[in-house]
Amino acid sequence: MHFNKNFKKKFQKSFLSLLLVSVLTLCPVLSVSADDSTAALDPAAKSALIMEAKTGTVIFEKNADERLRPASVTKIMTLLLIFEGLEKKQYTLDDIVTVSEHAAGMGGSQVYLEPGETQTVNDMIKCISIASANDASVAMAEFVAGSEPAFVDQMNAKAKELGMNNTTFVNCCGLEAEGHLTTARDIALMSRELITKYPQIHDYCTVWQDTITHETRRGFSEFGLTNTNKFLKQYTYANGLKTGYTSLAKYCISATAAKDSLQLITVLMAEPDIKSRVQDLQSCMDYGFSRCKLYEDKNEDALTPIPVKHGKTETLPIVYDGAMEYLDTDGRDLSAVEKTLSLPDSIEAPINEGDIVGEAAYTLNGTLLGSVSIRAAETVEKADYKFYFIKAARACFL
Repeated sequence: MHFNKNFKKKFQKSFLSLLLVSVLTLCPVLSVSADDSTAALDPAAKSALIMEAKTGTVIFEKNADERLRPASVTKIMTLLLIFEGLEKKQYTLDDIVTVSEHAAGMGGSQVYLEPGETQTVNDMIKCISIASANDASVAMAEFVAGSEPAFVDQMNAKAKELGMNNTTFVNCCGLEAEGHLTTARDIALMSRELITKYPQIHDYCTVWQDTITHETRRGFSEFGLTNTNKFLKQYTYANGLKTGYTSLAKYCISATAAKDSLQLITVLMAEPDIKSRVQDLQSCMDYGFSRCKLYEDKNEDALTPIPVKHGKTETLPIVYDGAMEYLDTDGRDLSAVEKTLSLPDSIEAPINEGDIVGEAAYTLNGTLLGSVSIRAAETVEKADYKFYFIKAARACFL
């Protein structure tokens, strides 16, 4: 009987110890919530950032403000300035670019342009976007600004305008140069500017293979272009943007992908090899698409004009300031978003076109998500005695 009691105590003690060990082992797994899921995302890149393009929301970051060498990812800014020039009608896609000796001597990634050779702006953009051509980048820089240093000044000015506070460009193509540095966050900012303002860039950077024709003193020859961004073939939703590599910068990329209404930008800098860059890109994009839902209201509904007091017109047409976009990363039901208009019953003249007269507020379960201003669509002048006299006289005669 005494033996049985000792055995029972030992059994209970052993069982409790085993149970405690099991609970401690399982607890870390059971305690992981949706908010802790970033722990599962650990890219090998020295620096990384995921951004949703429409709202500019940063979904994930790792050392995102560390200044590093961008290699050919630099060309995103070069392309941005080229498209700005097209928008301003400073030149057209059919304009002819003449290659200088300086541009032809760039080396590195190139399409072997020769001094004196000519290509259209359109073909130069193809060479930069598809083949990451250093010679084409410098030729376009000289064409746009007169010289590469002048173009680099424009690049740095644009960087400041976009809030790229940790960026210094020394050249337009990304070849190694002392002080040529940027960050994952800054790359995401210029990438967002390029793809949202000039979405036609995707018509170039998604092309897998194309050709240009060299026209030199030796005659005509066709040259093949193959895209440096292998992610286009490895990820269903990939649609850009720009790769980069040097021995010092390692493997860099600013990749874009679109799925449903979402457009993501993933920036990876100083990846150790191509394989890890591809694996990390896929993990980052999957992570972003799984977490994000976008609420959009394009605000295309017509608004009822507001009655005007003491104005030269009786009503004021009004318009939304733009669309409402809200990115949710918490899995909330965005179909429950409520939109409320706040507008005055009437408004006193004078009113200037563009004046804010109200707003549309968006709430979810009582929480404000954001708002869009409502503005005057035209100017309404204050009525004076002369206006009323003429109005009364016309009424009498009519």
